[in-house]
Amino acid sequence: ELHCVGATTLNEFRKYIEKDAALERRFQPVPVGEPTVEDTISILRGLKGKYEVHHGVRIQDSAILAAARLSHRYISDRFLPDKAIDLIDEAASSLRMQIDSMPAEIDEFQRKIIQLEIEREALKKENDVESRKRLEKIGEDLNVIQEKCSVMREQWQSEKKIIAEKRSLKEQVESVTHEFESAEREGRLEQAAELKFSTLPRLTRELEGLEQAQTGDPDEHKILNEEVGEEDISRIVSRWTGIPVERMMESEKQRLLKMEEALHQKVVGQDDAVRLVSNSIRRARAGLQDPSRPIGSFMFLGPTGVGKTQLARSLAEFLFDDEQSMIRIDMSEYMEKHSVARLIGAPPGYVGYEEGGYLTEHVRRKPYSVVLFDEIEKAHNDVFNIFLQILDEGRLTDGQGKTVDFRNTVLLMTSNIGSKYIEETGLEAALKESEGQAKEVWENQYEKIQEMVRQELRNHFRPEFLNRIDDIVLFRNLTQRQILDIVDVQMKGLQARLAEKNMSIVLSDKIKEVLSQKGYDPVFGARPLKRALQKYIQDPLSLKILEGEFSEGDRIEVQVDENSDTFLFKKAIAKVH
Repeated sequence: ELHCVGATTLNEFRKYIEKDAALERRFQPVPVGEPTVEDTISILRGLKGKYEVHHGVRIQDSAILAAARLSHRYISDRFLPDKAIDLIDEAASSLRMQIDSMPAEIDEFQRKIIQLEIEREALKKENDVESRKRLEKIGEDLNVIQEKCSVMREQWQSEKKIIAEKRSLKEQVESVTHEFESAEREGRLEQAAELKFSTLPRLTRELEGLEQAQTGDPDEHKILNEEVGEEDISRIVSRWTGIPVERMMESEKQRLLKMEEALHQKVVGQDDAVRLVSNSIRRARAGLQDPSRPIGSFMFLGPTGVGKTQLARSLAEFLFDDEQSMIRIDMSEYMEKHSVARLIGAPPGYVGYEEGGYLTEHVRRKPYSVVLFDEIEKAHNDVFNIFLQILDEGRLTDGQGKTVDFRNTVLLMTSNIGSKYIEETGLEAALKESEGQAKEVWENQYEKIQEMVRQELRNHFRPEFLNRIDDIVLFRNLTQRQILDIVDVQMKGLQARLAEKNMSIVLSDKIKEVLSQKGYDPVFGARPLKRALQKYIQDPLSLKILEGEFSEGDRIEVQVDENSDTFLFKKAIAKVH
């Protein structure tokens, strides 16, 4: 008589078993659902002993709780308890490798010893007084370092030996426990009694003795760590997903507190937008963000060239140290009804089904990212249907039926809708003499402009879409004073490119002022400044470099001729080193 128990997924069951009615009739299907986080914690506690024996480490209960909760929160394409078990396994394996490897402190001492010995051999060939003094000093340093290294190595070997003995004893305890259970089931009561009342207590006492010896003085510095903790699990989750779930270091806390300052280095003006985006990132990293929605969703409205796209780039650079980490989607490419398939992937039976969607595939590979939907008003109305699911539930189902997690993304949308109302007040503010007067004009009219812009948005977008966006941010026109600040921002790119050629460029304050005047247009924002820099700085400079007037190592100074108002490029005396 054959007893057969099979395990398969629902999709595979439908594909292979259900088609064969005779085969299906001979099996009784037993649906097994995904366990809850609480059930997973119980499962992990049951498996804990096996993994401790296998890896020779101790798994803290906090690590088990973290594995169940973090895997449920951040790893969406796999199921419990499998993903939580894998986290525990990898964290324990990583710690085991650290135990078997030479500690960094001993390795550092050994490197220092080798360096000093090489220096000592070289100095032995010298006869001057200074060399002999240095030789004596090296001898003293070597003795001290070798003594420290020897003590530390002995401690490492001792700790390693205790850990190995504990591992061996745990394996024996597990083996004896299995033997006892087997003997009890089979009625070998004499053997079962000996194992239970003699062998197991003896092994347990030996194990407790080793643990007490290892604990020793609580103030004593331990070289090896044999406990898998919450931080180890967080580190593995971050490695798998790219999402920073580890406990924040003090340096990162300070960086987040000064986030506005960092963004303002690239984005001039637009204080409201920078503040709102910074607050959303801080909420997420502090763990106060609604876990079922994206980190933040914002619609940036305003005239062209005022910094909407630049803020998205700067945010990507702040989070990932790379502007290119931003997922940028130009919505003018999605003006047709069928273009939705390009975002989420074609449905079964259509061309491109196997390829997946541009948006869903990018976010699946990189769940912690900034997604920019540029000029969103140009997209077809059907495209906005997919946004409802993303903004409300933080997930999206692609053409292949897979669910993609958007809960760790920052969604930014830019639009020129309502910019005519912003421009009217913005131009009035931009033409004021001082920054304070410009700000006053803007603040007095802000609520009125906001209402007119919102009305314009309601005419173009459906209420359920607008209602799901965290904030609608108005970008105002730039003043000439702000354009002067942008000269420095845009010159950093040119300076970086020249630095690759071992050259540098310096602009006088007068030059910057002239450039800001030539590149100032309150209607077109900062874009005319870019053209002015190309025309007056980059074009003539490139000619002079090609003619050989400037070469590698030169420091170039740009001045303005007071009489003809032309730009003069001169080679400074000092060289770049």
